Amino acid sequence: MTKRALISVSDKSGVTEFAREIAALGYEIVSTGGTKKMLAEAGVPVKGVTDVTGFPEILEGRVKTLNPYIHGGLLAKHGEPDHQKQLDEHNIQPIDIVCVNLYPFQETIAKPDVTTEDAIENIDIGGPAMLRASAKNHEYVTVIVDSSDYTQVLAELKGDGKTTLETRRKLAAKVFRHTAAYDAMIAGFMTDLSGEENPEKLTVTYELKQSLRYGENPHQKAAFYSQPLGSSFSVARAKQLHGKELSYNNIRDTDAALQIVKEFEEPAAVAVKHMNPCGIGAGATIEEAYARAYEADPTSIFGGIVALNRPVSKELAEKLHEIFLEIIVAPSFDEDAVEVLSKKKNIRLLTLDFANGKKGEKVLTSVEGGLLAQDLDELSLANADVKVATKREPTEEEWTALKLGWKVVKHVKSNAIVVTDDKMTLGVGAGQMNRVGAAKIALEQAGEKAKGAALASDAFFPMDDTVEAAAKAGITAIIQPGGSIKDEDSIKKADEYGIAMVLTGIRHFKH
Repeated sequence: MTKRALISVSDKSGVTEFAREIAALGYEIVSTGGTKKMLAEAGVPVKGVTDVTGFPEILEGRVKTLNPYIHGGLLAKHGEPDHQKQLDEHNIQPIDIVCVNLYPFQETIAKPDVTTEDAIENIDIGGPAMLRASAKNHEYVTVIVDSSDYTQVLAELKGDGKTTLETRRKLAAKVFRHTAAYDAMIAGFMTDLSGEENPEKLTVTYELKQSLRYGENPHQKAAFYSQPLGSSFSVARAKQLHGKELSYNNIRDTDAALQIVKEFEEPAAVAVKHMNPCGIGAGATIEEAYARAYEADPTSIFGGIVALNRPVSKELAEKLHEIFLEIIVAPSFDEDAVEVLSKKKNIRLLTLDFANGKKGEKVLTSVEGGLLAQDLDELSLANADVKVATKREPTEEEWTALKLGWKVVKHVKSNAIVVTDDKMTLGVGAGQMNRVGAAKIALEQAGEKAKGAALASDAFFPMDDTVEAAAKAGITAIIQPGGSIKDEDSIKKADEYGIAMVLTGIRHFKH
């Protein structure tokens, strides 16, 4: 009996050559719609699905392959007597090769002007049904969903006249991953469309961006996946201009730097080490901002990640080149800036789209055996009910410093305290088990610069000891959420020392 291949693809890259090759190997090709037309015009012998089913395409092409003459051929166990008997009774021919990929649902919903009607029409029904049937029956059927697999399949067909079970099983596994991802995209779209906030099932899908040498430590295997249609303001969307491959820790640190730098509209530079900021500067120019970020902590910036929200000039590149940095990420680099920085073989230079960050993304955090999902912390002082709790109001310069500190402290691991002036960070206390401990670290780092500076806290003060420590260091303004049952103690302590204290009503824990 002549072997049969069913080919119906939306991604037509390489399919004509593949079809021509398997036709030459004696396969009868069955196809649909645009694929059939393209193959016929290329001179490849092809039969229409309607010729096999004896039934026309109906409902604007919504129903064409959902037919026993197709699915019987896909699901039959070759050589099994009872199955063969039923195939003979109904004049159904087995299908040996299936080459199918799906309506471009992802590409459709990526369009900014997509309508709900267009999205729904691009939900494939027959394609996934054929792929799943073929993959289930992979003991007998070779199923291809990815054009990159044409070469291997052809090589095996030409060599042994058939594919190996190992190959068919790998192809089947790829099919189920593909259809699962496709369904996850649809599920996400429909969930958003229906306004469901916490659906009973959370289906997410990611695409492999790169395999990593290792994870946080050399004994941990790791890989980097990107979210389809995720934010363009993401390390997953970054273009690497120079340097060695990103590591697991590089990616985490770069993401942390990006989350901070996007808080700033004015020129800003952010230096990060181990996911915490070690120096942040703002200025009239990006060169000025970087100089302040460096001055904030010239020790910790060594070997760190620097994120800049303006293009990198040759002048700035020469300053950046003076120290060892792992990564520099910016909207762009001038050509002569790349020339300066690429003198160091390993430094990674990344660019990405700073203008089009996607709002409303969920943050997913894994725990053993589970997953936490929450909104990205995008609240700012513009969302807060800010009030001055003390007798003295902040000066204009203090307000600027408080706002800077508040932008930064939300990105520091809790318990977090940040000391700033109106231009840069002066001290960062991160990840301590008590708040006064974090304050002592930040104030000690700030040293004499703490006099006349501002202090920001990611959460309320449980007692007045942090205010006491701040006052003794010379802090003159404090910003914190408030909400402690002992708020009055902290406010009184601030009044005692003439400190202006601002309450935001917004907590920024970062665990």
